[in-house]
Formats: sequence, C-alpha cells, structure tokens
Amino acid sequence: MSRSLPNRAMHAVFGPINKRRQWHELPFPVNVLNLLSLRLDLRDMNLFDTSEKLKENGGGPAPPQEVLKARTPEGKWNDLNDPEMGSTGTGFTRNIDPQRIKPEKPPRLHDPSARKVSLELMTRDEFKPATTLNILAAAWIQFENHNWFFHGRGDPEETMDVPLEDGDDWPEHPMHVRRTVAVPSHHDRSAGDAGGNGGNGAVDYGNTETHWWDASQLYGSSKKTQDALRTFQDGKLKIGDNGRLLPDPDEAGIDLTGFSENWWFGLSCLHTLFTKEHNTICDVLNKENPQWDDQRLFDTAWLINSALMAKIHTVEWTPGIVNTPALWVAMNANWSGVLGQNIKDTVGRLGDSELFSGIMGSPQEHHGARFQLTEEFVSVYRMHPLIPDDWKLYESETGRLVQEPEFVELQGANTRPFMEGFDIPDLIYSMGVEHPGAITLHNYPRALQRFKRIDGELMDLATLDILRDRERGVPRYNDFREEMRMPRVRSFDELTPNKEWAEQIRRVYNNDIDKVDLQVGMYAEPLPKGFGFSDTAFRVFILMASRRLKSDRFFTTDFRPEVYTQTGIDWVNNTKMKDVILRHYPELTPALEGMPNAFLPWHRLPTSGEDGSKASKRFRGVKKAVEAINA
Repeated sequence: MSRSLPNRAMHAVFGPINKRRQWHELPFPVNVLNLLSLRLDLRDMNLFDTSEKLKENGGGPAPPQEVLKARTPEGKWNDLNDPEMGSTGTGFTRNIDPQRIKPEKPPRLHDPSARKVSLELMTRDEFKPATTLNILAAAWIQFENHNWFFHGRGDPEETMDVPLEDGDDWPEHPMHVRRTVAVPSHHDRSAGDAGGNGGNGAVDYGNTETHWWDASQLYGSSKKTQDALRTFQDGKLKIGDNGRLLPDPDEAGIDLTGFSENWWFGLSCLHTLFTKEHNTICDVLNKENPQWDDQRLFDTAWLINSALMAKIHTVEWTPGIVNTPALWVAMNANWSGVLGQNIKDTVGRLGDSELFSGIMGSPQEHHGARFQLTEEFVSVYRMHPLIPDDWKLYESETGRLVQEPEFVELQGANTRPFMEGFDIPDLIYSMGVEHPGAITLHNYPRALQRFKRIDGELMDLATLDILRDRERGVPRYNDFREEMRMPRVRSFDELTPNKEWAEQIRRVYNNDIDKVDLQVGMYAEPLPKGFGFSDTAFRVFILMASRRLKSDRFFTTDFRPEVYTQTGIDWVNNTKMKDVILRHYPELTPALEGMPNAFLPWHRLPTSGEDGSKASKRFRGVKKAVEAINA
C-alpha cells in the first residue's frame, strides 16, 4: 500500500539507525519515537488479506437496528460495511505476505523431529522464575487467549506422525498429532488447485472464536452458548448462590462459561471475577436506567466489561511483562494518547489523532486490510513456560502456607473438586504472591509435556507448539525475523549468550542456524531490559495491539456515551485490575495496598515485622470497614 509522508519520514530516520542499534538500545524518549516508527512500518507492510478483500463501501443489506449499539455473540456487524468481518469461522490472516508462506511437509516437517526439540531444548531442568511478575499474569494471558483464538480440535483420524528417538518412553511410536482444521483458502487461487490452495501450497485455518476483543471467553461465541450463561433477568450472567460459577453439565469438574478448554483454577478465578463484575455493572445500569429491559442491560454491561478487559491488558498486563519506561508511555498512549487520560477527560478528544488522544473514541480504521487475527499472532503468544509445575497455596487471611500441589492436581476435571477446599480469595492471593516461570529454554512445564486432556488424549504441548508453526507455514526463526525487518542471526553464539544452550541448539539443528524454529529462537535470544518475552515476538505485538483496538467499532467510532452511557465510559476509564479484585474480594486489600499494578508481585502476609495474629487482626479490621461501607 502507499505510505504517507510522515510514515516515510520516520522510516528514513530510524531505518538506518536500526541496522546498527535496535529500538531498546536507544535512550528514552528516542526509543518511544522509534517504537512509533516500527509500528507504522509494520502497519504499512505487514497487514494482508488472505480471505475476502476489505469491503469499504458496503452495498449489502442494511444493518439490523439491534446491532448498532450492541455486539453479537458470533462477532458479526462490528464493521457495518462488512458484517462477516472478524466473525466466528472466518480464517486467520497473516503478518507475512501469503505468497511467501510455505507450510512444511515431510521430510522438512520433521527436520529435526519436534519431539526431539521438546525433549532436548524445552524440558524444564529447574524452575526459572520470572521474578518481576506474579502468577496472576500467567492466568490472565491464557484467559485472554481464550477470547482471541482457537483452531478447533481437529479430526482424530487426520493426524501427522511425529518420529521419536530410540528410548523415548512415549506410549505410541510414532507420536500422532491431529492436523489443524483447514478452511478454503482465497489467496492465489489462479495458481492453485481446485481446492483453493495457492501455488505455494498455503491454506487458511478458521477461528472457532470471534476475532474481536469482545470477551467471548466469558460470553461465548454463539447465541446458544450465550443463552445458556444468561439469567434473562436484569441483564445478568448465571452465578451460584455461593458466589462461584455453576458446573458445566457436560464436563465433570469444569465450570459453565463461554470457553473452558484447558481449564484450571486460575481461569476459574478470573471467569468468576469478571462474571461478578458484569453483574455489578448491570446493577448500576439498572439503578440509573430503570426503564431498560434485560437485553439492553446485558448488551451494555457486555460492552463495558469487554472494554475494561481490553484496557487492563493494554495498560497494565503488557507494561507489566515488558516493564520499561518506553512501554509504559507507549501502551498508555495507545489507549489515551500522549496527553494522558486526565487531559482527555477534561477537554475531550483533540480531533481524530491517535497520537494526542489515543485510539479509544477515534474513527474505526482497518489500514487497507480486512481485520482478522493472524497465525503469527497465535505463534508469538505461545507462553506455556509461565506455568509452574509445583505450586504453593496460602490462606489469604494470615499468609499461612496450606498446600503444595502439583499442576495436575488443580486442572482439568480436578479443578472444581480442588477449589472446594479453598476460598477464592485464597487462590487469588496465592497467584498474587508467587512467580510464574520465565519464558525461556529449559523451562517448559513437565506437566504439559505429558498432558492428558479431559477427554483422555495424551499430548506433549511443547512438541505441538513446534509442529503447529511448521504445519501452518509460520516461518522459522531467521526467516521470521527477516519478514519483520529484523537482522538475521548469523551464528548460534549470536542467537544466545548462553554457551551451553548455543551448543545444544547447534547439535539439535545439525549446525544449520536457518533451521532453528521460531519458538526456540524466541526462547533463546537475549531479552531487552525489563522484558518478559523476546523482541522478535514483540514486533507482532506492537502491530496487533493497536490493530485490535483500531479496527473495532466499539473501541473507536462507538466508544461514546450514547452507546456505553457516561457511566460506562467512566467505568472503563477509571477502573484498574486492582479495583476489580477489591470490589469483589475486599479482604485482599492488605496484599494489594499501594500496588501500582496487580500483575506485579503482591505484599506477602504476614508483612515484614508482623506475626500471623497481627496480620489476621489487620485483615479483620479492613474487612469490617469494607462491610460497613457496603451496608
């Protein structure tokens, strides 16, 4: 696409600089401007259509009245000119020119065996903590991933055979992995076969969820699912009298919610928390608008709750895991503009500029490509090392250690029985004070390398992570970097400063640096200061973080009081993750007191200088005060 003059000017300045020094090596605030330049480059050169082309002028049926101020469970009618855009079943697109995508087939698909990569490079030798974060951050990203994407389960009869080394104790040889479910491909039809495959053999894969940032993990991606979650009274979602989610009638040990794959107690806590937040929003809206019916209350609370989740991810989770001044500025500017939320609240938007007033409330814009999530976006969000194998669970009132289970005991069909032994504040507190794993080599959870799904299927998720990228044509590490306009890595010693790792990677990939898989390269490369994941992954983040906001009508054109109510706008702008937690679990106040970000490690109880009885007394005092206020 044609590039604007400011975009070309920024590239002319920072392009030559980045050939010698990367953005994170520059001083603040020059690195912030470099980030802006990188985002503009990626927006101009790394957005592609692989399904239907962008429809800019409509021409189809007029939108139904009910979709003008409400999301739909299937994700339709977000763009009023293109009602199917971003809806369930539509394909993932690419951040790399589809003509350059080459899905791998044998023998390259197994060169080297993905299982060999898993065992020799991924296996956790000892737990390496990410000491700047808490486990709530790990639960949060899985909670969000379940909103964004799922390729589906696949046909158990359609599998790939993964070769295993002699002595591998996997129960079947070779290992069988289900193929990804394909949908008809639309790119390069003229060069392809009758099935729609392009001349390069690429295919598209469909998303079972909506592509929009619409909290579908909570609300479902179909009307049938959503209806099963609603009370149809006062706009509310179902929740038990005990303040916990109801059981799924079809899956033992799992909660009834919008999306419950790969379930564990951290997900249950977050789904419960935001179900309660939805219902509280409904109470406030109902009090202010007594004439509204159930559907209007539900739709508006859904908008507010989903926007709040997007905000928490943008201005809290992301700067928490990439904790640098440049990212704090950049992500807050994405949301509110460089002038900040206070100026925006006082004087309103200063025109349509994203730079000064942020994306929220600006015009909807797709930048020349139909909005869909991308296969590369899925790949860089593979963050399984965040999950510990061994857990410590505490009593939130006193900080007393009460149990040390393994991950297998608190997930899947075991989730609800396990949670019966704890109050939810205990579980949230336990996540708040403990660290997740670092996203690095030799830190993949043992439990996930021999993971038994609730349906009994045995999986090695580390093998799956490697194989899925190869199968879907996501380029290997060096080719991926080149497509993101990053320098290629010339040697194993340049890839990682860890000499032992460099030799291990060299051995596994038979001394061919260009064979190194994307996951291995991202886990091995040195991280920018303050980062919890690689700069290579970050290139996709800085593009898609703004795109997911800018393409969504309910974050842009219709983020306004006429749609959300002024109460709704204020709720989103003035609420942080800490506020949500304490609104529903005020007893956690001592652990969160003074915390700027709920994804950073919390205060442990008993606090320094206090014994358990004093901490318990302080807790009861806070709880009593909160109960008096609520009464």
